Amino acid sequence: MAQTVQIDPTKMGEGRAIAVLTSGGDAQGMNAAVRATVRVGLYTGAKVYFVHEGYQGLVDGGDNIRPATWESVSMMLQLGGTVIGSARCQDFRTKEGRTKAACNLVKLGITNLCVIGGDGSLTGANQFRTEWKDLLVDLVKAGKITTAEAKNSSHLNIVGMVGSIDNDFCGTDMTIGTDSALHRIIEIVDAITTTAQRYQQPKIITLEGLKNPNPSSRTIC
Repeated sequence: MAQTVQIDPTKMGEGRAIAVLTSGGDAQGMNAAVRATVRVGLYTGAKVYFVHEGYQGLVDGGDNIRPATWESVSMMLQLGGTVIGSARCQDFRTKEGRTKAACNLVKLGITNLCVIGGDGSLTGANQFRTEWKDLLVDLVKAGKITTAEAKNSSHLNIVGMVGSIDNDFCGTDMTIGTDSALHRIIEIVDAITTTAQRYQQPKIITLEGLKNPNPSSRTIC
């Protein structure tokens, strides 16, 4: 009888590195997604990095890519938007920009990328993944990375989380931010409704009525 091998979940990520970024327009719930990614990654024993300012931070590198800790994602669930920042990035639309981003990831040993954003952000992530091997070849030729580094980072894993208040991404039942946006809309509509109910006969004064000082002659509906 075959013996079941027990896998320790706290060691599944050992020797691996994960980077998480938020890109495009911000949406409520992004912070919760970032927090979950960081803590699950750390729980599995992986190194986890924040990428600040979206794809722009990925291209610029340096202090924009920082290690994340269990404590660094505390007290962020109740905050709106994204605490690690988001930015539109024209540089990432070019191959030169994506090559810089690839170099930054390789130097840190990051081969797992979590992208939280909308259609444009995830389309860019898919393109990045598709041309990853070509980018590594270009970096080796340019002397930016070694052959050993390229071999260790030969495959890039990408997870995309749809962050959009529009809920317009194909294949998803509910995107990050949609529920909060609908909740806010309902709150506002309810407030307008209850305010309107306080006035049994809404009065609209026309411009013609304003010209005539006699209230009885004003047009009211």
